[in-house]
Amino acid sequence: MASSRTHSESDIKSVDIEKHEIGTSGLKHVEHVPDKAKVREAANAAYAAAVTQGNLNPWSKESFQLYGCALISFACSMGNGYDGSLMTSINAMDSYAKQFNAGGLGPTTGIIFSIYTIGQMAGSLFAGPICDRFGRRGGMFTGCLIIMCGTSIIATALTQHQFIAGRFVLGMGIAIAIVGAPTYCIEIAPPHWRGRMTALYNTGWNAGAIPAAAICLGTKSIQNNWAWRIPLIIQALPAFVVCCLVWFLPESPRWLFFNGRTQEATDFLVKFHGNNDPENPLVKLQLEEFKDNIKLDGSDKRWWDLKDLFLSHSARWRILMVFIMGLFGQMSGNGLGYFNVDIYSSLGFDEFMKFAMNLISTCLSALVAWIAVSLSDRMPRRKVLIIGTAVCSVMLACNAGLSAKWAAYGDGPKDLRVGQLAAAFFFLFNIAYGFTYTPLQSLYPAECLETTTRAKGISIKILVISATSFINLLCIPIALANIKWKLMIVFVVWDAFETVIWYFFGVETLGRTLEELQEIFDSPNPVKASLEKKKIAITNNEVLVVA
Repeated sequence: MASSRTHSESDIKSVDIEKHEIGTSGLKHVEHVPDKAKVREAANAAYAAAVTQGNLNPWSKESFQLYGCALISFACSMGNGYDGSLMTSINAMDSYAKQFNAGGLGPTTGIIFSIYTIGQMAGSLFAGPICDRFGRRGGMFTGCLIIMCGTSIIATALTQHQFIAGRFVLGMGIAIAIVGAPTYCIEIAPPHWRGRMTALYNTGWNAGAIPAAAICLGTKSIQNNWAWRIPLIIQALPAFVVCCLVWFLPESPRWLFFNGRTQEATDFLVKFHGNNDPENPLVKLQLEEFKDNIKLDGSDKRWWDLKDLFLSHSARWRILMVFIMGLFGQMSGNGLGYFNVDIYSSLGFDEFMKFAMNLISTCLSALVAWIAVSLSDRMPRRKVLIIGTAVCSVMLACNAGLSAKWAAYGDGPKDLRVGQLAAAFFFLFNIAYGFTYTPLQSLYPAECLETTTRAKGISIKILVISATSFINLLCIPIALANIKWKLMIVFVVWDAFETVIWYFFGVETLGRTLEELQEIFDSPNPVKASLEKKKIAITNNEVLVVA
């Protein structure tokens, strides 16, 4: 939420109160704010009142069941993170290089890495329709089943062609799973927990990347193909867990409601968002907003229909936010993470240290991402994206300058502190990126989309991510091999450009329900509308709106 500010007693006594309805229960209409009222700003008064009066218990049995549902979706993200760290590590293994005539930097590595993103692009074409037709659980199950098939092909590969084919299948499965999972997570979350639950989902990338880096560090000393086969086999584990448990989870209440199963949706909200109380204001608010926005004949019922993503002013602003996040989330320099080991090697670190630093960097990125998650229900999205992207640009600029100095030493004597400092700034870049983009990359697009277009919109985000990742994975190893540290300058300039775009076009989504964001995106200037606040007064568990 936006930061609160204290008003003096004389300020509070003289203001008039505007009556707002929340379900069938209204806010008390009074002429003056009570002397001891706490006054603060809120984006949506009705939402703030429902959250205050609803008093959802985070320690109840139902809340822990909800956390369990989120953790299953969390496992889908782990597969994606596991692959990034895994391929970074096995690409430096001698046994892998001998088996597939690959490894190191160059075109072959680019093809093996990037074919995964081509599979994601293919999978994204089917992901939205699958999630809309069979539910969010069906999308997660289908994606994870395909992931297991792709992993089995890769782990048993004897030829480069089989390995490439397996990575294509794996990419398809990942795309479907990571459309279904964040869609499910954001739709089951209570409005005031939405940020933490959905932002936590994307940190599953780190929860997959850390074990992958650690496992590869442990298996790299094996002097045969099991050095890379063992990590590949383990890649199937999160998908296996999801396939076994996903059908025991409740379906998304929004998907149920928008598919005519209103009683099931209501039962979900009462149980998980209302402390089993049908009169809970949070339940009533959401049900009324569901009814106001229901589209039983929406484009989600037709797999081929994409018009609701583009035809209206609101839809175009929504899909613009999705496109920007998909593009910037992959083009901010994080694509370099696939080549951490090579970057550390170029700065003078030995065989063991470059693997160890890859693990340390992944752990630090995960730590700051989890810190950001803990703040995500209070931290403005727009401000984080502007400041965080600017910091990414500065950190890469520092790394580029120090890397240039290190390269200038050539084969002569070197000051090891220069290489260490260059690596430190690369660490800091990864930390800044982890704080800024890791929590928001799934949360922000899912918030910006409305229910009937959410699955297809996230599919488009995956398509954008896959296309930009393809460029990264195909071009970065070639660029690192040819222009080396100068590649960092490209990302320095690009991140500065991203900062400007976020400032002028980033729409704030914090502090509003998913349905209430329709009003923001319908406005002539959604950026300006999203930054407007109302003053509310809270006293004795009541919320009053200051006129």
